[in-house]
Amino acid sequence: MSSLPFPAQSADKPVIWTVSVSRLSDLFRDITLEFDHLATIEPIPLGFDEAARHIRERMATERCDVVIAAGSNAAYLKGRVSAPVVVARASGYDVMQALARARRVSDRIAVISYQELPQLAEFATTFGLSIEQRIYATEEDARASISELKAAGVNVVVGAGLVTDLAEEAGLTGVFLYSAASIRQAFEDALEMARLTQLEASRRHRTQVPETLRARRGLADLRGESAAMERLRQSVVLYARSPATVLIQGETGSGKELVAQAIHREAPRSLGANRPFVAVNCGAIAESLLESELFGHEEGAFTGARRGGHAGLFEAANKGTLFLDEIGEMPLALQTRLLRVLEEREVMRVGGTRPVPIDVRVISATHCDLEARVREGRFRADLFYRLAVLRLALPPLRARVEDIAGLAEWSLKHAMAALGARPHPNLHAELAACVPLLERYAWPGNVRELRNLMERLALFLAAEPLQALTPSFLLSIAPELSRQESLAVPAPSPAAPAPVETAAEVLARFGGQRDAAAKYLGISRTTFWRRLRSGA
Repeated sequence: MSSLPFPAQSADKPVIWTVSVSRLSDLFRDITLEFDHLATIEPIPLGFDEAARHIRERMATERCDVVIAAGSNAAYLKGRVSAPVVVARASGYDVMQALARARRVSDRIAVISYQELPQLAEFATTFGLSIEQRIYATEEDARASISELKAAGVNVVVGAGLVTDLAEEAGLTGVFLYSAASIRQAFEDALEMARLTQLEASRRHRTQVPETLRARRGLADLRGESAAMERLRQSVVLYARSPATVLIQGETGSGKELVAQAIHREAPRSLGANRPFVAVNCGAIAESLLESELFGHEEGAFTGARRGGHAGLFEAANKGTLFLDEIGEMPLALQTRLLRVLEEREVMRVGGTRPVPIDVRVISATHCDLEARVREGRFRADLFYRLAVLRLALPPLRARVEDIAGLAEWSLKHAMAALGARPHPNLHAELAACVPLLERYAWPGNVRELRNLMERLALFLAAEPLQALTPSFLLSIAPELSRQESLAVPAPSPAAPAPVETAAEVLARFGGQRDAAAKYLGISRTTFWRRLRSGA
């Protein structure tokens, strides 16, 4: 018998969300009754992408200690939400019981599971059963396996809720794999995980990081419903789990620091943004000062050095994240020092003789082509590869046009709220009429430029509450929208052949997304990489 980790009278009960869209929901509901005095438990009747989006949106403003899910749904959520996911697993006893029930229906049995069940072969041999086993990752996989098995004469299918629902939909008998005991164990595991999380939160509370060293933005701030933004959010959650360095590449205003903060906040090592996040723009500080800012200095190290010395940004970011923006602007001499710090995990202050050990994750960002700078000898190749263990290419706003309308409305409403002005009821419809104008603009300043434009627009609308938001009014305060060429690529003149774009030009057009660039050229990713290296 397992002991329950929370007292019934706990005033700060853990929050657990259960995720399922199949008959597993009924089992979750039944077991919830046994644990609702120990935790605040809420079912989420969604699956896969819908569930991931729902959880991320709510966690921006609500607390969730643990998520419980099963099978492929659990595996999907693990890489896409920041809350820990407890996987409800079928035990060997569950498998044996399910096979016994299936055998009473037919001797033509199939088991469809998300992962291989190692005990299945042993059971089949022990009980003299002929069992077909299939593995699935998506609903389409499961549906295809059931069609194949039905054609082969299988009459009964053992599996999770999704599988048994699909089997019965196809006219077969479905035998549900999970037992109440397995789900009960998942709840107990979730309570234990929540207990450990609360203990860690209590420890963090005693060692709070100064507000100036905190990351204020997170995953929910990466707005946009386009496929490109969903891939970006998934990469952030995945990269947050690793202590490796990350290189973020993207145009001015595309949100590089926002992404860096989100990686920091999602990372287990940052423990919910309670470890320091320190940012420095390598192109905004004079070379003579950048060295002491990064590495610190001892008293008397140079004229004007602080009395008693000064800890650098690496030391300030210890146990957390140091974000090096515009890393391509770092002078070569400092690149050598930075490489040594990354390799030795210790920093030597300017004018000092004693190394200071550090534990810092470095995330860097650049708007330039660092690989080209390496080829030109302006950036150290060894440092580049040390900084770019993980890489992210941020899509420019013009590559995700479908996000413009939502971003514009959100930015405009927040800008008006900051001015104490209330948007009038027709604002959504009026802004929708202006969207074609916004979508034709190329946005060289990306999301930052869009946000700035909405702040300008909010100022005029707040000053003239009766002013309707029309395309002509928008053009009157943002004439740049009319001067910019359309995003549409003009067709080549019949009299002249279309210019041939190099691989590098196509890559730049697609914001560094190699898969999209290769698809546009109609070649494989490998061929595209060869063309890129050869300059063709």
